[in-house]
Amino acid sequence: MKKRPLMILVVLALLLAGIQYRLWFGEGGVSEVARLKSQIADQQAENERLLERNRVMEAEVVELKQGMETVEERARHELGMVKEGETLYLLME
Repeated sequence: MKKRPLMILVVLALLLAGIQYRLWFGEGGVSEVARLKSQIADQQAENERLLERNRVMEAEVVELKQGMETVEERARHELGMVKEGETLYLLME
């Protein structure tokens, strides 16, 4: 008769161990949830960075559509272009 309560206790302990294993290491367990939360945070940061880059590019497009001053400024700074009769001086640091 004493073996029956011990057997029930062993079975319950094994069931508890199985449930704990699934909780910590199984599909949808704590470790997977933590990994997914980290991936979500990384992706949200990347999305914010890309949104900011898009805002800057959109502002540049609007500026380019509004007038030639922006085009001239970009040509001078990025391409080193000068107007006729101007002299370009490059200062080396």
